[in-house]
Parts: sequence; C-alpha cells; structure tokens
Amino acid sequence: MAAEIRNLSPQHVWGYFHDLTQIPRPTGHMDAVTRYILAFGKESGLETLQDKTGNIVIRKPATPGMEHCKTVIIQGHLDMVPQKNAATVHNFETDPIDAYIDGDWVTARDTTLGADNGIGVALALAVLSDNTLKHGPVEALFTVDEEVGMDGAFGLKPGFLKGEILINADSEEEGELFVGCAGGADLNISFQFKEDIAIPEGDVAVKLSLTGLKGGHSGVDIHLGRANANKLMFRFLKEAVRDYGARLSSIDGGSLRNAIPREAVAIITIPGDNVEALWELVADYQDMFRTEYQGIEESVLFVAEPAELPASLIPEEIQDDLINAIEGCQNGVISMLADFPGTVETSTNLASVKKSDQLIEIKILTRSSSESRKEQICSSLESVFALAGAKVEYGSSYGGWQPNIKSEILGVMQRVYEQKFGRTPNVKVMHAGLECGIIQTVYPDMDMISFGPDLQYPHSPDERVSISSVQKVWTFLTETLAAM
Repeated sequence: MAAEIRNLSPQHVWGYFHDLTQIPRPTGHMDAVTRYILAFGKESGLETLQDKTGNIVIRKPATPGMEHCKTVIIQGHLDMVPQKNAATVHNFETDPIDAYIDGDWVTARDTTLGADNGIGVALALAVLSDNTLKHGPVEALFTVDEEVGMDGAFGLKPGFLKGEILINADSEEEGELFVGCAGGADLNISFQFKEDIAIPEGDVAVKLSLTGLKGGHSGVDIHLGRANANKLMFRFLKEAVRDYGARLSSIDGGSLRNAIPREAVAIITIPGDNVEALWELVADYQDMFRTEYQGIEESVLFVAEPAELPASLIPEEIQDDLINAIEGCQNGVISMLADFPGTVETSTNLASVKKSDQLIEIKILTRSSSESRKEQICSSLESVFALAGAKVEYGSSYGGWQPNIKSEILGVMQRVYEQKFGRTPNVKVMHAGLECGIIQTVYPDMDMISFGPDLQYPHSPDERVSISSVQKVWTFLTETLAAM
C-alpha cells in the first residue's frame, strides 16, 4: 500500500507525504519530524536554519533569470492532531499512520491521517527538491506545535524570515483562496472538591457510553451542526439526576481543544429500584439523539451497562453546579459574517470535560473574526461557570488575520487559476485559526494568502485528502511561483 501512495501523481509530493505518515508527530512531540526536515535540508545542500522554538526555514535560490523576483515563503506546520476510534489500539507517539487509498481519497485506518498539515509540508518539500521548476527566491517555513497553541508561530522572531510574500498551505478546499481567519481564545475551567465516599445504600453503578459521533475540526466543521458528545451527555445526566436519583462519580468527554468531542463516558450510581427505568431512559435518549441529528450523525450510539461500584462520588452540590453550567454553556455557531455569506464569525467548542482526583477540568475554545465578540463570548462563558462556583482561567489567545483583498499575491493567484482551470477562485475568510494572523504581528508588511487541496473531516478518524485535488494544487502552486 505504501508503494501505491508513493506512486500517486505528483510522485514527489506523495512520497514526502508518505514519509510524514511514518513519523509519529502529534503536537508536543516534534523531535523526530524536525530531524527529518533538517536532514532533508542538509542532504539537499540548501541553507537550513532552526530557531529556539523549533521552527525550521530552508532557503532555495531563484532559478536563473528570476533573481529579481520577490522571495516567496511556502509555509506549513509539522504536527498533527491525534484522534482515533475508541476500540483502536494506536500510540501516536510511537506508531506510524496506516494510510491507504480509497477511490480518489487517501485516508487512514481508524485514526487521523495527518494531511492537516502533512500535505502542505509535502508541497513545500517538493518545491525545494524539484530543480525543473521556475521560481524566484523561495523560503519554506515549517512551524511546530500549531494544533494546540500555535506555539511555533508565536515563537517566530523578526529577521528569521526574509520573504515578502507568504503562501500558507494549510487550507482545505481546492479552488478557494483564503485572505483572513478568525482569532481564538482558550478557557480553562476547574471545579475542585473533596470526594464523597458515602455511596447511598442500595445504589448500583452504571457506565454510560456515548460514541459514534463524527466530531471533526472545531473551526472548519463547526457550521455542519454536528453533535457535541459533552453537551448530549450532560443533557441526559440532568434528567437522570433530577428524576432517577442518579449520582455522578466520573466523567471523561472529548480530548483536544480544537476537535469537536466525539465520545463521552460517565460512571454514575443509581438506586437499584430505578435501574430498569434507567435502561429505558437511555434507549429513549438514543432514539431522540438519532432523530434530532438525522442526516448529520448516522451512527449515534448511547448505551448503559453495569459497572463496579466506585469508591467515591462527586459531591452533590458540585455535581449539580457542573451539570447546570454545562447545560447553560453556549456551544456551536454563535454568529455569521455579513460580508462573507456562509462564513461563521463566532463559535464555541466545549472541547473536554474530565474528572480526576478531586478535580473536574473543562476546556473551551472560542473563535471569532471579531475581537470584541470573542471577548464578549469569553466573558459570557466565564459568568456561567463563575456562577456555578468554578475557577475560570484564560489560556492562550491569538488575534485573527485581517483580510487584504488588494494584496499582490491574491491578484497573481486569481489570474493563474483562471488561466489554468477556466474559472475564478472563490475568495474567503476561514473560521478556523491559521498561523497567518500570528505571523502578521511579527511581520506586519508581509503579503499573505492561504490555499490547499480538498481535505475532509480533519481532526477526526474520518480525515481524508483528495488525490485529484492535490494534483491541481501542485500545478497551481508551481504556476504561481513561475508567474511571480
């Protein structure tokens, strides 16, 4: 199967991409992939530098006769989102990705593929290695740890880059040119408590598992109306506690801040006399969820099964405050952009809710193209959880990338696309965060744009990238470089 992927066209792009699938590179584990990029630069005889954050820049001279052109930076990030299906045994820190071809798509078995942003990195490496291309001076910028806090972009310093134009290869719709993106802010929320070891007499334990949701990228896919496992689970828990005497012992829902939660698991206790009624309630909720999300979520699975009696419970007051706060927490699309129809302006993602010893931790990612709306939504969420007695702290925050529809690179890429493919590319603003906004704060005069092939369902095990669109994007990129 590896040979089949490496033989796809353009071969050097897919060859580098397959190399990347074999290198474990979840966010926070960049050593192996940065060694690979540094070795590539050294073996290619190109100027290669690494900054203190771990970002790498590789410079390739202009082809003869194009030395006068502006230096173009091709940029992508090296890390990937580690998501897998519940029953899948896979260690993202040690195991390669099992990628395969499915029609016009390359995807992975039961895990994320890493085409976000492995394809962008592969495109940059292919430009650096292909000496048949015509181009001005080129820099390839490979940033680290983008997916969790955009640490690589935040670590960039003035002078590391020489280029005047940046082409970000981290977009996911072929034929779309992105000229702006939303900013984001993290909220880290916690409830601390002393565990209640007095289990009500006659109670039995039940494990609740909500699985089968699609999840996805909390920016790219938020407008699709997919279910949030945490919201659904706590919706059920509210009724189970109120009407069936349930007590909550543990909760584990969601994982990454920028991934829509696909699964949630809770351990509760309940009076033995209410167990049969609880089974019926779970079945009723499964039917209700399937009906409400018909056409969006095809595989909702909500089940209850007997479990061992836990050693302790979350105190009743904390439990009730937590349930009410999660129920009241805004989640999903909040507002849309008027100037770019169909584009989300503001959203929230209730990313994870996890209980450990005497602590419940909640993570929420808010995105918005408007700084004032972003601040307002964060303030609203802070109020909800503060009223519930939680501690609310602000994590990393980054500004949006403001559109420049008069940019030079936009004009060039529009013209090239029309000439090569016979239609005008769409110009858009992306709701997901791109590193362009952060890079812009360090290099305010840099002209920027973002593009990429068709990539579906990033940040989920359904992630896949279109083979034919990669070919188009390669042609588009190389023709753009020649036209500069």
